[in-house]
Amino acid sequence: MEVKWEESNLLSIREHAYLYLKKMILDGEFKAGDRLIERELAGKLKISRTPIREALFRLESQGFVKTVPRKGVVLTNISVNEVIEVFTILASLEVLAVKLASQRMDQETKNELDKKIKELMEIQEKDEENFNFEHIKMNHLINKASKSPKLLEILSGLIDYIHMAANMGYETPGRRKASLKEHIDIMKALRNQETEMAEFLMRIHIENSKKAYITYMDSLQEKLLRSKS
Repeated sequence: MEVKWEESNLLSIREHAYLYLKKMILDGEFKAGDRLIERELAGKLKISRTPIREALFRLESQGFVKTVPRKGVVLTNISVNEVIEVFTILASLEVLAVKLASQRMDQETKNELDKKIKELMEIQEKDEENFNFEHIKMNHLINKASKSPKLLEILSGLIDYIHMAANMGYETPGRRKASLKEHIDIMKALRNQETEMAEFLMRIHIENSKKAYITYMDSLQEKLLRSKS
């Protein structure tokens, strides 16, 4: 995919470079241990190396990459236990977000939820593969609806890890379709201010996502062992 940005808008280029590289990582275009070479990335994006270097610094501060002596910047190997720990934390925080969102519901948020529910139902009927692109948008909408800036800030730091894990979990047969339905059900309950139901559905969704991720990682481990035998 060809990327064209205007060099005159340096601040925008810095942000776009960061978001573009992060999306590539979250979408699995890089694997743990892969080198991220400034020169090659700058050439691919047709920009100077400075925005790439700054984007890599930001990604390193967030734990996505690390600098290795004599090797450069490489993608971090995030352990299964670390991801499971994030799921555990998220189970409490996202349930709290749903509760607050239900309690602080207003007409503007209801309209946004109605629109997103309609969009997801269309995806459900036509092309559930596109749900990958909607996942983060949907989570952000629910978390924003909590009207708690501090909670939104904390969740924003975790959502990227979960998005990456969820994409892996979608490789488990049937998980993408099930996750799509779970999100629709959560938003319907939230839109109707059925607080306890929304909390319950969110807990179930996170547990199912965690199980799908573990199943996927177990299958990778089995493939690795078979390849060595």
